[in-house]
Amino acid sequence: MYLGMCPTASAESLFEDDAVIDVELIGPLHTLIENKEIREEHPFVLRANGIDHRVLVRVRGKSRIRVCDFPPLRINFENGGPEHTTFHGQDKLKLVTHCRDSDRSETDVLEEYLAYRIFGLMTDVAYRVRLLRLTYTDSDQRLHQEARVHSGFAIESIEHFSERVGGVPEHLSSVYLSRLNSEQAAIVYVFQYLIGNTDWSLVLAENDDACCHNGDLIAIDKEIFYVPYDFDLAGIVNTVYAKPDPSFRMRSVRSRRYRGFCMDNATLHEAIRKVNALKADILALVNDLPGLPDKDAKQTASYLMQFFDKAENEKKLLKSFESRCLD
Repeated sequence: MYLGMCPTASAESLFEDDAVIDVELIGPLHTLIENKEIREEHPFVLRANGIDHRVLVRVRGKSRIRVCDFPPLRINFENGGPEHTTFHGQDKLKLVTHCRDSDRSETDVLEEYLAYRIFGLMTDVAYRVRLLRLTYTDSDQRLHQEARVHSGFAIESIEHFSERVGGVPEHLSSVYLSRLNSEQAAIVYVFQYLIGNTDWSLVLAENDDACCHNGDLIAIDKEIFYVPYDFDLAGIVNTVYAKPDPSFRMRSVRSRRYRGFCMDNATLHEAIRKVNALKADILALVNDLPGLPDKDAKQTASYLMQFFDKAENEKKLLKSFESRCLD
């Protein structure tokens, strides 16, 4: 645990357990989805463990609302949720939802959830997630019966995350590499390579006014920590709509491309060692993931093993990273 980190508040309870939560969302889903570009909040009821929470729900996200039939959602607990409930202390909670009504989309949700869990094994400065089994009840009575129950997961809010790690969110147009915590940066570089993710960067994203693409900056004890999110375009997930950036000249997102910045070799080597040491724990996450079909679990484990097979020769892998690092 990094200096400055302290366990806090009741809002932690949602993310202190890995058990799947059964949740029912009741409200005007058809209206919400049909008008997803407007992003207006609509009154819903979130029902969990026999308790009803009155919430406001709106569409969120950028690229996914263009390619998905069912968009990601944001749940607004106006009153923080009743005491002594799983959702007590929550404010605005992001939900990652199924993209389409298909078995493939269900697997995609589970594998993106897995990516968050893997990063959480590597560092405390990571967003926590909670797996949900979501039943959607459309008060408009327009949602098809077969589209009602799906996997999804909640992501810890940046406010609760920052408080937990003893940090402050930074909204910067750019960040000097010298200000980045080098150990965290090295872990991020190796992690993104492990899961086959190239959809991230430490520079300003297009149409954004703050750094960085698919990552937040958190200041802890005068250092900046880059915290990644959004892994739907990573090779480990391999969504139907995932395509590599044409400038990378990659055939598939399942290919791996190192995109870390050049840094001290000893720090990067230590990150490779740390990830290597977590091999058994990472593969156990795959095998223990609720709802992931055996076929997909084997494919995911095989994809991760491609990295670990390479990483057995740490010096050779380090050299390959050196040759591709960004200046």
